Amino acid sequence: MIVIVDDRRAVLDAYRSMFSRIGYSVYGMNSSEIQDWLESSPSEEVQTIQSFLVGQTNDEDTLINALRAKTRVPIIAMLETGSLDETLQRFDIGADDVVRKPVHVREILARISAIRRRSEQSKTYIDCGRLRVFMDGRDPLIDGKPFPLPRRERRVLEYLAGNGERRASRTQVYNAVYGVLEDHVEECVIESHISKLRKKLTRILGVNVIDSRRYLGYRLCMDSLRTPVPIAQPAAEQPQASLVV
Repeated sequence: MIVIVDDRRAVLDAYRSMFSRIGYSVYGMNSSEIQDWLESSPSEEVQTIQSFLVGQTNDEDTLINALRAKTRVPIIAMLETGSLDETLQRFDIGADDVVRKPVHVREILARISAIRRRSEQSKTYIDCGRLRVFMDGRDPLIDGKPFPLPRRERRVLEYLAGNGERRASRTQVYNAVYGVLEDHVEECVIESHISKLRKKLTRILGVNVIDSRRYLGYRLCMDSLRTPVPIAQPAAEQPQASLVV
């Protein structure tokens, strides 16, 4: 989910409509609502947000500072003008990126992806129990052994692993694999990639580790990955009865 903070209801409604057209869930709040939410929400809940977009509020500086103190989730400041001083100020107080409106929602998504990629570069891999997923293009490992995958399926796995326990919609997985500007490949191809990936993982791991829910999306089942599947032991041979001669 993307959270947009702006004190103008019309702006929140407009961005919510634009993001929903391309399959992204957006929640809009004004400056007082976001402050109350930050104070009452546990850190784990804040980490599930994909990005914060901060527009015009009563005090953008204080708000961005409060967000940065609470989370490392990408923060993008949206300015009405292209003032260099304002741009530099937003960077100084903790914004990850600054854009000038009007800005297309696809450009915002591309910027969010770039910020997250730069963050992920510091982590060369993610351990998910028996599965180790590399973030630099290498094939994953299962129980320490290479598990070769086609490029698209590997990218799907990387995205789901990076998402942790959060669910991702088909559109979000598509944008991560093909890019938000791709228009030559149908979005439904993601279902085929995930189906093939699920079968391959299940064959090796012995359990389905990709959970899918209609209207909710996909996620890796971390508990299943952490628990080794017991290997059935062969039944002990019974001693043969001696022949009586």
